[in-house]
Amino acid sequence: MNHKMKRFILIISILLAGLSAGAQETPRRAYAICGPYVQNPTTTGFTVVWESNMHAIGWVELAPDDGTHFYNSDRPKYYDMRGFGNQVISTIHKVRVDGLQPGTTYRYRIMMKGVKEFKGPGEVEYVLGWGSNVYSKNPFKVTTLKKDYDKVRFDVYNDIHQQDSILNVLMQGSKKEELDFVAFNGDMVSSLAWKEKIRDMYLATGAKNLEGSIPLYNLRGNHEFRGVDTKHWFDYADLPEGKPYWTASYGKFFFIFLDTCEDKPDNDIEYGGTMLSEPYLKEEAAWLSKVVESDECKNADVRIVIGHIYPESASWYGNRKIEEHFVPVLNKAGISLWIAAHLHQWREDEPGKVSGANFPVIVNSTCERLEVTATKKDISLKAFSPDGKQTHSYNCKVK
Repeated sequence: MNHKMKRFILIISILLAGLSAGAQETPRRAYAICGPYVQNPTTTGFTVVWESNMHAIGWVELAPDDGTHFYNSDRPKYYDMRGFGNQVISTIHKVRVDGLQPGTTYRYRIMMKGVKEFKGPGEVEYVLGWGSNVYSKNPFKVTTLKKDYDKVRFDVYNDIHQQDSILNVLMQGSKKEELDFVAFNGDMVSSLAWKEKIRDMYLATGAKNLEGSIPLYNLRGNHEFRGVDTKHWFDYADLPEGKPYWTASYGKFFFIFLDTCEDKPDNDIEYGGTMLSEPYLKEEAAWLSKVVESDECKNADVRIVIGHIYPESASWYGNRKIEEHFVPVLNKAGISLWIAAHLHQWREDEPGKVSGANFPVIVNSTCERLEVTATKKDISLKAFSPDGKQTHSYNCKVK
């Protein structure tokens, strides 16, 4: 064998060894790397969402909170039905659990079969199965919504801008046993240049602190509109009405969650021609007009709006457009309060102070936990910094 041939064989061997070392081995089993977390709760059900380390088939097993061991019987199974007759093989899993009783606590566990290779119909190779732990600790628990509430307690976080460690500290200071839900009111990231930011920079931490139990309402701020992977924000959300704006009722407490879009004109150079905010906000405003005329809204005792950008006609383009499109509609609805964000500082806008809104608008600061207690007489807000100190408070009467 001549020198050139030996050199050629050596080079090929090195390349093959490098390819072999760089190749990723298939995991031995699927497991959750984000979640589970609960979305879209109602009086009869809820949705469980989680992300797995590999493509898998996922399902949820449900048990009553009756003191029996989870393995006392073969528990009912609920599947990801987005395949419309096919099992969903994905890293993102969304399982709707329905047909339940109002105001009732249930236990659940998430289950998966990781797919090593999908060769074709009838030729699927799986890795070892996996289920969330029911041995050393209790399974996850969720309580369906009651038909009526005397008060509703919830926390709001916003403008975290990828400071995951701060979010963790803030959420650990929360009184979780009191909470009916938690809202992430936008700008939890600074951009979505890659989709892993959603998981790694806030959602996995948020889900862990919610303990698979407390419902999460995850809203977009203007920064969630930025980046090539913005479309993947929807992967992690189970939206009640299929769009990133929706309503929710806790008895006679009615919540409107708004998607407030971007803060500069669509043709601004920062967007590179990717925005369509004007027709989108018109579409959302048309939806909002129907919402405020609904019996659910009209019959409510308390009506609270949660949305990232606050209305203010003399401010930036986005604030002006929010006032233009949404405030005239909301002024007809007897809104009790709008909880906003975006400004990175606390602000109390009394009715008519900086916008045409006939209701107060409270702007929560960046990286603070906003604790809200709403009764049918008044709404109390308290803001806390990461060191646990109360920074602001506000109280308004329900009109």
